[in-house]
Formats: sequence, structure tokens, C-alpha cells
Amino acid sequence: MEELMGEGAVRERLGDRSVRTAGWLAGGALLAAGAAWTVRGAWEIRLAVAGEPASGPPDQGEGVHRPLNGLEDSYHLVTSLGGGVAFVCALLFLAWLWRVRDNARVLSGRAPKYLGIWVYLGWIVPVVNLWFPRGIVADAFRATAPERKLPVSVNVWWALWLIGMFGGVGLVSRDSTDEIIARAYEEVWPLLGADAAVVGAAVAGAFAVRAVTAAQVERIRGVRGPGAAAESVGVTGG
Repeated sequence: MEELMGEGAVRERLGDRSVRTAGWLAGGALLAAGAAWTVRGAWEIRLAVAGEPASGPPDQGEGVHRPLNGLEDSYHLVTSLGGGVAFVCALLFLAWLWRVRDNARVLSGRAPKYLGIWVYLGWIVPVVNLWFPRGIVADAFRATAPERKLPVSVNVWWALWLIGMFGGVGLVSRDSTDEIIARAYEEVWPLLGADAAVVGAAVAGAFAVRAVTAAQVERIRGVRGPGAAAESVGVTGG
């Protein structure tokens, strides 16, 4: 664990990192995920407008599934592509989060409030996933810029994330894609509400990433001072 390493070793590791590049990648991935969920919502509207076929929903119960029509097939494709974009987004966001957490430790000279394992497990362990991820972002920002207020975008991102995540029809819906199609035929508004929350969380998250990254880059430049090597505390390649 990096908490057990000497400060000099941590600085050495940070020399090969670029927090700005990580921020650009994470912010861009969040916007891409928001776009993917926007497309998903548009397809759900198309399903609602088309109406359920006379043959009934795709999942007809007792293990019976009727053949999908063209629109339903395309919705499966849209959700699969969206899932792929979301997976890449998660990887890039976690890479950024780990980087700003490490940089904040060096800049503040104190251990992070949350152990490194929570950068990953904090999203999936019940109960703690209600606040640990936001807490890690907030802790990194406060350690970097203790004189500043936490950006509003961080709280907006997290509130919308929780709505989209736990709204029952959002990111962690237990329903299969065919069951979601049936929901779109029956009552599309809860689906669209969850989609809107996810899109809003993605956009707010991109702003939050930008704000935290900018504060950290500014602080790093101040610590380095004029003439310091650009790679000294993880801003190389920006």
C-alpha cells in the first residue's frame, strides 16, 4: 500500500503521472457516458411511441421469449454499447481518482482520510457506497485547497448519481433488457427520469473532475515554484 511508502518514494512515483491528462480523459469519458444514456433514453421514447406489439412483451414468462422486432433488437445494441462506454468511463474515473488522492497526500503531507482500497470497494460495498466515493473526492480537494469551498458540482454529481443508481430503474436495475423494454411499453417516464439523473450526474461529474483537477494543478505549480521540473509532482504531459 502507498500509505506505507516513504514520502520521497511517493514523489518519485508521482513524477511519471499527469493529473491533467487523467482529468481530461475522465471528464471526456463522463460526457461520453452521458451521451450514451441520452441515446438510450431516445430509444426508450421510440419504444413507447411504437407501442407494444400484439404478440406481447419480449419476455412472456415461464422461460418463453418471443423473437424481437427490429426496434427491440436495436435497443439491445444501444444498451450494450452504453454499458461498454460506462465500463471504460469507470476505469478512467478510478484512475483519475487514485491520482488526485495520491497527489493530495503529497501536497498536504497527511494520510488520506480513506484507505486506498476504498477507491474501488467504496462503490460496491453496501451502505458505505452512499458516501465513500464522494468523500474520497472531497477529501482530495480539501487536502489540495483547504482554503476553498468544495465545488458545488461535486455535491450535484453525487446527488444525481445516487438517484440514477438507486432509483430502481437506473444503473443497478435488476431487470433484464427485455424487461426494461416491457417497462418502456407500459410506463416510460420512470425510465426517462432515471436516464435524466444519470446524464445529469455524468455532466456534473465532468465539471467536478475539472474543478478538482484545476485546483490541484494550481497548487502543484505553487509548490514547484518557477523553474521547477514539470514532472516533479505529476503534471507532466498537460
